[in-house]
Amino acid sequence: MIDVKQKMREILAAESRAVANIPVTDGYETAVELIVRAHNSGGKLVTSGMGKCGQIAENIATTFCSTGIPAVFLHPSEAQHGDLGILQPNDVMLLLSNSGKTNEIVALVTLAQNLYPQLKMIVITGNKDSELAKLADVCLHTGGAPEVCPLGLTPTTSTTMMTVMGDVLVVNTMLATGFTREEYAKRHHGGYLGVKSRQPVNEEK
Repeated sequence: MIDVKQKMREILAAESRAVANIPVTDGYETAVELIVRAHNSGGKLVTSGMGKCGQIAENIATTFCSTGIPAVFLHPSEAQHGDLGILQPNDVMLLLSNSGKTNEIVALVTLAQNLYPQLKMIVITGNKDSELAKLADVCLHTGGAPEVCPLGLTPTTSTTMMTVMGDVLVVNTMLATGFTREEYAKRHHGGYLGVKSRQPVNEEK
């Protein structure tokens, strides 16, 4: 019989350790500078990833959109069938691949740079020695903690770390651009957050 609560404690402890051990490097400052520079130059952030990494990349893009940085998710396979046209010369790319070997993402780098050689690439990966990491202008390493999946295969710990790293980029970019509550309200009209963003801070419930 599985002790679900004990296993839960173990998973929480393992993922907490993994997040706490994400390497804190100068790369984050550089990544934020590239994102802000692209925005100030009329460009946008373009995120990409395959599979579970792609889902995290899409979430990061939507979070940036709501906090003042226009961003889109580009599916790496669809990029090979015309969607590469979303790219503009002043954009910056944020690519996610735990292995750093994802064929579609490595190919996307080549395709994007053939279109616009000056495009800057930020990579989040669990393999800092990978081909993708070497192609990046900025490599943000997850720390490479093992997955909590009992098979050691299913993206679990790795996607948790990538989500947190995306949060680090978003929050620091908000601080760098001076993004305000008023600007947030302009972009978020519906739901609880829309109402909350338009309330004075001392009236929040």
